[in-house]
Amino acid sequence: MTSLLTSSAQAPVANAPFPAGGLDQSKFDCRAVWYPLAYEEDLDKRKPTRFTLLGEDLVIWWEANSQQWRVYADQCPHRLAPLSEGRINKAGQLECPYHGWTFAGSGQCQAIPQQHTGGQAHTSKRACVRSLPTQVAQGLLFAFPGETDQAEKVALPLVDVLDGDQSEWVCLNTFRDLPYDAFTLMENVLDSSHIPYTHHKTVGKRSNVSPVDLEIIHGDRQGFTGIWEEGPRKGTLGKQTTTFIAPGLMWHDLTSKQFGRTLTVVYATPIRPGECRLFARFPFKFPSKFPRLVIGFTPRWYSHLGQNRVLEDDQIFLHFQERFVQGKGGSPNYEKDCYLPTKADLFVAEFHRWIEQYQVKPFGDSPLPDRQSVEQLMDRYHSHTEHCHSCRNALANIEKIQTGSLAIAIICLVCLPVASLGLAPNFALGLGLTVLTGLGFALWAGLGKFKQSFYQGNPIPPRNILDKG
Repeated sequence: MTSLLTSSAQAPVANAPFPAGGLDQSKFDCRAVWYPLAYEEDLDKRKPTRFTLLGEDLVIWWEANSQQWRVYADQCPHRLAPLSEGRINKAGQLECPYHGWTFAGSGQCQAIPQQHTGGQAHTSKRACVRSLPTQVAQGLLFAFPGETDQAEKVALPLVDVLDGDQSEWVCLNTFRDLPYDAFTLMENVLDSSHIPYTHHKTVGKRSNVSPVDLEIIHGDRQGFTGIWEEGPRKGTLGKQTTTFIAPGLMWHDLTSKQFGRTLTVVYATPIRPGECRLFARFPFKFPSKFPRLVIGFTPRWYSHLGQNRVLEDDQIFLHFQERFVQGKGGSPNYEKDCYLPTKADLFVAEFHRWIEQYQVKPFGDSPLPDRQSVEQLMDRYHSHTEHCHSCRNALANIEKIQTGSLAIAIICLVCLPVASLGLAPNFALGLGLTVLTGLGFALWAGLGKFKQSFYQGNPIPPRNILDKG
């Protein structure tokens, strides 16, 4: 179970009247926005972390002296070496791995080891590294890639309904670097009608398909809100509302007698063309305490394995689909090239209209990279496990247990002939060693198979597995 909010010395941004996306009302500037980079619980305060936002390589690090997260451009101003390969030194400063230049605060150089005592080269503006404004809210670290003086005037993209009493909510969180654009992700999660088919046997059932009559309640440059009056599962769960906060946040809000209030929250942070980081949050307000207890006892890493399986349901075809859409001309031609005869596609169409109307181009006209192989698309380790505190530790513990079980099995196997065939055979001891040997090898093999789920997903989605019989 994860708390929605985490304590931090960094105060939330004031809701000043500067709109996200810039002042030009005819366009939406994707740099004039706060983006989440990581869940705070997944960051290591002892060492720097690399991340890429809108094509710019960044380094995230904890400055203990100011008790806040810093986000710098990942280039030392000296010789452009990546600072993410450096360390946080004993003085609490970020140290370049190449020549030991150190940085702190808002990017100021603190020392140049190669200059003479009393030298002032480190005070030059040219010795500074670009620093992005940062804030922590609702458990996420946000950064602002646009003009620094605008940051404090732009509101953070937050789910306002979660700012109430935290004790009422229980929340499951996950994230993953996906092999398709942030806008492809937004288009996909705005579309509830794909769930019964795409996610059949994971979080959906084909038998639950029904007409999806969506309506737009309000829309402008900052996003839109909509409603599905009947709601999912043929109306058995009640009305669902959808909110899109431009350019990369949306949530579905559903209240039912069976499950209480349920939110599906998705952030899409653009990394580079054809890649984004998904932050998915599932806050629940259950009518009874039992489901809350079950979620509370479920390890975070274990829920991540299931959530990765759900993400992989559509990962392969979305990777291909966005290349087809770009090849057809993208959002300006979307409704011409895609046949959208039902109201089920209303939110998707509205999203593409928003992109076209406000000329939203996070990466300009940059083409998508070459297609990846199925093996690359199913990678879990580099897209999630190595960045996730919970999954990384779980994998390390599994490997320790696996090594221990193998060692016990080998020791028992070596001792078995002595117990069974020695001068005074001990059949009970021999039987015990035989059992331990088998169990040790079985555990070693079983954990070896299980730990692969931290490295690679299954390219065959559950919906395509034939039913037995």
